[in-house]
Amino acid sequence: MEVHELTILGGTDKDGRPEPVRELTLERGTIAAVVGPTGSGKSALLRDVEILAQGDTETGRRILLDGEEPSDDLRFDPEHRLVAHVTQTMGFLADCTVREFVEIHAESRGVDVDPEEVVEVANKFTGEPIDPDMKMTELSGGQSRSLMIADVALISDSPVVLIDEIENAGIRKHEALDELTARDKIVLLVTHDPVVALRSDFRIVMRNGAMTEIVETTQREREVAELLERVDTWLLDLRNRVRCGERLDDVEPPAGVET
Repeated sequence: MEVHELTILGGTDKDGRPEPVRELTLERGTIAAVVGPTGSGKSALLRDVEILAQGDTETGRRILLDGEEPSDDLRFDPEHRLVAHVTQTMGFLADCTVREFVEIHAESRGVDVDPEEVVEVANKFTGEPIDPDMKMTELSGGQSRSLMIADVALISDSPVVLIDEIENAGIRKHEALDELTARDKIVLLVTHDPVVALRSDFRIVMRNGAMTEIVETTQREREVAELLERVDTWLLDLRNRVRCGERLDDVEPPAGVET
């Protein structure tokens, strides 16, 4: 099913009061960051979107697709699943190689894709290169999430992608987000990371279980995000060099950063 936009209709907060944000529409190619302190309802918002809630969760929210209520098939039949969720923990039990995993998933989706291409995209995000012949059970957390993001971008036809704290995976997160938006996905992600938050089109501020405010990213914030991205990439490269046992005597700060 082709979906151009997803609308969240507000429900109630933890005290039963109406959410201040009553309606929010996300279009294809949009990145929305969900921010707020622990316990503010960020994960509940993602769950409502994942199951295309129709007032049947504790929040009372309703999710519309192109302005219409989704059918039961879209909500409950895995074959018609429209939402892909990349969680913090991506554990695998399948005793197969990365190549075999990609081939099986591509075949099940009816997609003609070269496993090498999927791995190549995944390796844009991770500092620990993935080999197509590695076992899925051998992948680190960062490798697993990088592979799943590449899988969602190239194989999955789900127009909506949910990501839970992408910053905790030790991956090049801004490149991962670029890949997803280039594939015209609606990306909704929970984050505490300023790089991710300021790379988003806007931030959904959560308090007491409710969407309380929508903060659009300004041009100045985008400029700050570019600086933070350079610092972030620099730190990731240093982390990988330390992991490989290299010395760091030749380290220079990233452009635009003084020491």
